[in-house]
Amino acid sequence: MSRGLLAAVSIGAIALAGCGGSHAPRPPATSTTRPPTNTRPSPPARTANPSVARPHRVLDGRIPDRLPTSQRVVALTFDAGADNAGAPKILAALHRADVAATFFMTGRWAELYPQWARRISARYPIGNHTFDHQDLLGLSLPAVQAELVKAAAAIEHATGRPPLALFRFPYGSSSAGTLALVNKLGYTAVGWTVDTLGWEGTSMGQSLASVTSRALSHLQPGEIILMHVGANPHDNSTLDADALPGIISAIRARGYRFVTLNEYF
Repeated sequence: MSRGLLAAVSIGAIALAGCGGSHAPRPPATSTTRPPTNTRPSPPARTANPSVARPHRVLDGRIPDRLPTSQRVVALTFDAGADNAGAPKILAALHRADVAATFFMTGRWAELYPQWARRISARYPIGNHTFDHQDLLGLSLPAVQAELVKAAAAIEHATGRPPLALFRFPYGSSSAGTLALVNKLGYTAVGWTVDTLGWEGTSMGQSLASVTSRALSHLQPGEIILMHVGANPHDNSTLDADALPGIISAIRARGYRFVTLNEYF
């Protein structure tokens, strides 16, 4: 672990009990920040976390759901927190089309699939998605801090570089207190314009057509598309990975190009 990470851990991170490398599918909440509760203490005063690579200043107190631009650009984003079933097809499609993308990775995923983590890191920016994809509203603020710090350490260990200072809340579940802590650790939290719902799989009524339709029906300048790397655990479908080539072609045909989140945040 790097000196910066050891310092971050010593300030307030607590040990967390590990869980399995995959998580059961759950409908991601909207990326709207929830109001704080009276039972949650204020986050500790912190300067920016030296263990993350900071592309720009932190966007405090906000979780943007689109890029701040009027240009015809789209950001493809992929959350990696379950398994790696869709990784080969996703990376092949991105490489073949020479398309930019941003990944949000859990520390547990980086530990379980270090070769894939390194391959992704070699071509695409990686943001922090916590260590094991817990709903942060169920944790104390010191435990939330530990989730981010432990994830950054695992990603850096697997890839040789720290994650960018971009963070995505698991399930989009946040509060004013957790967002303030994320910002104090040096991260800008980023939401999404549309979730393709490919993670629901065929067992929950989704299909290649529905995934593609959702991505295109929300098309607008600055759209942020949320997709997932893993397979649905019940039917083993990888709809996001399978639909990706068609989505890329359709978006390009409408005159859009692809960008990474760190170009704007």
